[in-house]
Amino acid sequence: MNILFLMVDQLRYDYLGCTGHKTIKTPNIDALARQGVRFDRAYVQSPLCGPSRMSAYTGRYCRSHGATFNGTPIGVGELTLGDHLRLVGMDTVLCGKTHAAPDKRGMQRLGIEADSKIGRRIAECGFDVWERMDGEFPATQPDPNNAYQIYLRSKGYDSDNPWHDFANSGEDSDGKILSGWQLQNATKPARIAAEDSETAWLTTRAMDYLDQVGDMPWCLHVSYIKPHWPYVAPTPYHQMYGPEDIQPVVRSEGEHTDPHPVLGAFQAERVGRAFSRAEVREAVIPAYMGLITEIDDQIGRLIAQLETTGQRDNTLIVFTSDHGDYLGDHWLGEKELFHDASVRVPLIVVDPRAEAMATRGTVCNALVEAIDLVPTFVEYAGGEPRTEILEGKSLKPLIQGQATEVRQHVFSEYDYCFKSARKKLNQPIGDCRLAMICDDQFKLIHAEGFRPMLFDLKKDPGELTDLGKSLDHKEICDNLMEQLNSWYRQHHNKTMHSNADIVARENGAVRRGIYLGFWDQEEIDEAAQLAASKNY
Repeated sequence: MNILFLMVDQLRYDYLGCTGHKTIKTPNIDALARQGVRFDRAYVQSPLCGPSRMSAYTGRYCRSHGATFNGTPIGVGELTLGDHLRLVGMDTVLCGKTHAAPDKRGMQRLGIEADSKIGRRIAECGFDVWERMDGEFPATQPDPNNAYQIYLRSKGYDSDNPWHDFANSGEDSDGKILSGWQLQNATKPARIAAEDSETAWLTTRAMDYLDQVGDMPWCLHVSYIKPHWPYVAPTPYHQMYGPEDIQPVVRSEGEHTDPHPVLGAFQAERVGRAFSRAEVREAVIPAYMGLITEIDDQIGRLIAQLETTGQRDNTLIVFTSDHGDYLGDHWLGEKELFHDASVRVPLIVVDPRAEAMATRGTVCNALVEAIDLVPTFVEYAGGEPRTEILEGKSLKPLIQGQATEVRQHVFSEYDYCFKSARKKLNQPIGDCRLAMICDDQFKLIHAEGFRPMLFDLKKDPGELTDLGKSLDHKEICDNLMEQLNSWYRQHHNKTMHSNADIVARENGAVRRGIYLGFWDQEEIDEAAQLAASKNY
């Protein structure tokens, strides 16, 4: 089968029609949920773009691949989705964002040229690039050779940085540019036609790929950069929603007046203070919703193109996000901590084949992780997942109704050493570690140097009451900490040999003529005979 791997950036699990949002319009994504399986309890392995994506692209936890923050590369030897799929004869192509950083030192050490085929794959998480689009930052020098910038200029958007000045900005009545980086401008329409927006252009480029693809099986990763900030939507999406569409904020006074020290440090960040204000939420959330509906419309275009090119019935479609967005919940903005608003994501898988008929249109409540995607893709591509490397579990048994769960706990990690919270908490760089473990009912967050946080997700789904200091819940905390420590102690980097390789090497010393501890030739002959029969 082919694989269409759709990922959006910073989409909360609960901001789709099919996941329960009361007013948002997402008919095309909702249709995918009706045609496949929607996983209701999917968690990312880090609530931050870079490390989350590196886990999704390697099938491994952050402590295994080492990319614990944005701009941190995975090492040159780390196998990625593209590497695994190429072994079974599938092209793996990128159209959009990866947030990948190249391991320049590793490539230099090994003499790998950055602009070589292998160098480019290492730099792009194993993908062959059809179109790379990670977003733009107006404080940096715009790249004149960027394909989207060139496209915008060809359409008459004339400036040194049309991406910022048009796609990510509005204007006032006098024509003054109003940067989308200022939250008060989220109510303004982008200075660009909807058909020229980042989301629309990226969809068009993905459709171009589908038009020219040959007979080789393919995995196309279409990775949208929205609804991630800047929160600026083009007409008509900027005015599609209003204050009446904003769901009630999920937070309590207790969280604010007596927070866990780590939670309090993040609440004190500028973005946390901003989204604690009602006027910020009222400006940003309607724009955020508009960007989501725009993505939904463009996914509709893309699915229609699959049908036009006759590839819909042999293509596995996967839709997910790299993390969520607090939007003021828990007195926070952005992501980075482990409430469901940040670490839980939508995940929909559509297997068009008859084998998945029994689960079509169902909701799966099994605990699943983003690292499960790589082994799932390998199985659908006809391969055998390399379990000595991949730490995720294939979702194929769940998709085809052959299992009800693949694990009892999910894990996520975050290293906040680069954040101002480190200084507020007076933490050594090496101790800025957060880890989450979650089971069917409880979620525990370990913060090195501090007491744990604990939430009862069944009695307190809004995660408003931290039970981490409750003596009545000490046994639960201790049990979850033991499970977390057990996970820490696992082999995370024993990647060179599969279990089958290890079994095949049993008694290798005797077979090679290394006779340690034997008394006489009779013992040697007996051991050699047993080793040859593999019964030693």
